[in-house]
Amino acid sequence: MERNDRLKRFEYWVKARIGKIAFIDIEEKREKAWYGNGYGGFYVDPTLVPANAIVYSFGIGEDISFDKAMIAKHGCKVYGFDPTPKSINWVKNNETPETFYFHPFGIGEKTEHVIFHLPKNKDHVSGSVYDHSLVDEHNSVEVLLKSFTDITQDLGHRHIDVLKMDIEGSEYVVMEGILNSGISIGQILVETHERFFADGKAKGQKFFSLLHDHGYRIFAISDTYQEISLVKTK
Repeated sequence: MERNDRLKRFEYWVKARIGKIAFIDIEEKREKAWYGNGYGGFYVDPTLVPANAIVYSFGIGEDISFDKAMIAKHGCKVYGFDPTPKSINWVKNNETPETFYFHPFGIGEKTEHVIFHLPKNKDHVSGSVYDHSLVDEHNSVEVLLKSFTDITQDLGHRHIDVLKMDIEGSEYVVMEGILNSGISIGQILVETHERFFADGKAKGQKFFSLLHDHGYRIFAISDTYQEISLVKTK
């Protein structure tokens, strides 16, 4: 598994370098630590994670190494979300930490049922609402997505310490709703998917400009240039 993780990350690194996504840079120098394994992890500023922190983890797949690390190191409550049938089944059949709370739906611009394309490779987990090269347009399911406002209202949260997001291209359409929700968020960790779109670089530039306008600054970038960590500065 460790070797496979390294191979996957190398493949992603190559795609990152040739896929027009290496256009960002560190904006804020802060302490950082890698949480999770080589494939599913993110950088976090541990000094900004209080005891009993609230963590939202959008996009679980079959890997909760990030979520486990957050719980182990900080005693967090982690709320996981994923509408993918394979992910739902994996969580159901595997032991998870006591303070990991899984919800079998995803995040969308609004609360609705949508068509979700499943991966072409049956060994993979991640599906997408977008028809890109890694999913099968002829193999789809209907899934529930909820708006960020509805999710936070249902769970009763007004502040989130860490929001992690790996949602296969949907980050570009949901972020504005998250930032305009009135919910305070200390750190935002996001895997970007510019490589899925012909106008990926433009999407990425608009995405990070939006975050910057809302007071978020990049403090860590993974070696693949896909896992980006931002902190709220103002």
